[in-house]
Amino acid sequence: MRERIRIDNQPLSETQFARYFFETWDRLEASAKAAKHPDPTSVETKPVYFRFLTLMAFHCYISEGVNAAVIECGIGGEYDSTNILVKPRVTAVTSLGIDHTAMLGETIESIAWHKAGIFKAGVPAFSAPQPDSAVKILEQRAVERQTTLQVVSRDPEIDRIQLGLAAEFQKTNASLAVAVAAAFIGDQHKNGLGSLPESFRTGLEQAQLGGRCETRRDTKSNLTWYIDGGHTLESIEMAGRWFASLIASTSDSTAQAPPTRILIFNQQTRDANALAKKLHSTLSSAVTSSSTQPFSHVIFCTNTTYAQTGYRPDLTSINTNAADVQALSVQNALADTWKEVDPNAKVEVVRTIEEAIKMARDVSSAAGASQAPKALVTGSLHLVGGLIEVLESETEANGRST
Repeated sequence: MRERIRIDNQPLSETQFARYFFETWDRLEASAKAAKHPDPTSVETKPVYFRFLTLMAFHCYISEGVNAAVIECGIGGEYDSTNILVKPRVTAVTSLGIDHTAMLGETIESIAWHKAGIFKAGVPAFSAPQPDSAVKILEQRAVERQTTLQVVSRDPEIDRIQLGLAAEFQKTNASLAVAVAAAFIGDQHKNGLGSLPESFRTGLEQAQLGGRCETRRDTKSNLTWYIDGGHTLESIEMAGRWFASLIASTSDSTAQAPPTRILIFNQQTRDANALAKKLHSTLSSAVTSSSTQPFSHVIFCTNTTYAQTGYRPDLTSINTNAADVQALSVQNALADTWKEVDPNAKVEVVRTIEEAIKMARDVSSAAGASQAPKALVTGSLHLVGGLIEVLESETEANGRST
């Protein structure tokens, strides 16, 4: 939860979060009281979830004296609460995908129209490469908003950098980041021309974001975790390609036994079956071993964190059907889908992330010391966050015990 508002690349501390939460909350109630609302403490006097956090973030940044802030939209752009910023220094649209269709529409053109709602008169606008039809909409909207749009091609300098977020698709993001940062600070570096400033290079090399193209060695087994959230068809394909590239770079052509590769997956609220099929097809076409089976073991779980205590409070998602979670409806449907596309994989359904981790470790231990088991964790960001919570709480507990 605290990751949503970061300063100097660190989430707010619990003390900071509590302070700015209640300062924002109390001021809203004071405003409602001044407006003679019949019940100033009512939820009617508060913005909805994302709007509240947006307001709280601005209050936090002003209070902390932040001199430069990167603000990400909630959904879309045209009607997003971040549009309270009427004169940002620069705007940018990252790679578009089909998501939030109930609000943004079901076509890439409709989604592009909404995203371009962040464009402002006289403010430089950038975009990652998009389908031609989407670029056309973005350009039309830029003209309407009295600005110009630059579509940022991949900077050749990026290929000579070991990105901290190490995946092929992150090179597109890095190139866009270079263009946006250069526009913000008034640097003369133009995308694809000249050399990157050393500060840019350092930033790209050191950039980290938990749960995004992240690799971790397990502390309790010989397992390696590969963690990357993916909740759209496009992002799940990118996660699959990233994992496939790592398989290719670390594969052992002399190994006699089939590789032990484990998938932990959940997506509770979108078309989970379509995402799972996309992941399977992406990896099946990319694995370099003699077998096209992407995973030897597949584990479907809910986003519930712990077996005994349930959700950690700041990881709870109420945007799910509690009955479906309790009955493991989505997970059982996913298991049936995977068995159809890959009948040779060992497929399991468990109730919590903690149990999925234990099962993956058991598989890793059974594989033997000669194996180098790999586990990909993808799908819901709530799943990814819960997995990191369990792994890091174990590390903290080990530190206290020693």
